Amino acid sequence: MPQNQFELVIFDCDGVLVDSEPLAALAYRNIYARQGLSLPDGTIAQCIGLKQADIIARVAELTGLQLADGAETGLWPETKRIFAESLQPTPGIVPFLEGLETAHCVASGSSLERIRFSLEITRLARFFGDAVYSSFMVKRGKPAPDLFFLAAEKMQADPAKCVVVEDSPFGVEGAVAAGMTAIGYTGGTHTHEDHAPALIAKGASAVFSDWNAIGAWMSNR
Repeated sequence: MPQNQFELVIFDCDGVLVDSEPLAALAYRNIYARQGLSLPDGTIAQCIGLKQADIIARVAELTGLQLADGAETGLWPETKRIFAESLQPTPGIVPFLEGLETAHCVASGSSLERIRFSLEITRLARFFGDAVYSSFMVKRGKPAPDLFFLAAEKMQADPAKCVVVEDSPFGVEGAVAAGMTAIGYTGGTHTHEDHAPALIAKGASAVFSDWNAIGAWMSNR
């Protein structure tokens, strides 16, 4: 892939690099079910892009269902179990990363442990090394711009010359707030008919479901 105007490509992890969102939603449903709480269909889909504490708070806001104190500690073990069995990279991401000449990193709302596990199990870790940043490293998670500013600072890039690939409206909103170019990705299995319009509404410059199309778009910039 030819060089382009961007100094840095920032990738979200869940739903962008790895097709994890339906699996993560299953883990949440399982943990809530163990507390005798049945999450309505689509609840977790409304929380994509948020970090865990914010997801739990958002679920309570949306449904009135509140986990018992300490129950949230079961979320990562359950998620890890499901990921170990079923997690896959998104289609086409490996050749895209193999051809990417621009500096790149990961900026995700998940914990650093979960990000690294996801990258290792899908064999994507080799593309990023230590350039992995979690919202747990900043005060405010997405949609605040804090994580994107951190990634740009660590990678010594001008935010105005960063492009962010995001699958969530919260992520796009945060990237735009950081003064970065955001492109939406809708190639995960959690995509729905309102997905692309929601990303555009938050400021995505373009939305694609295919990594080849993203590569072509970037090469023309």
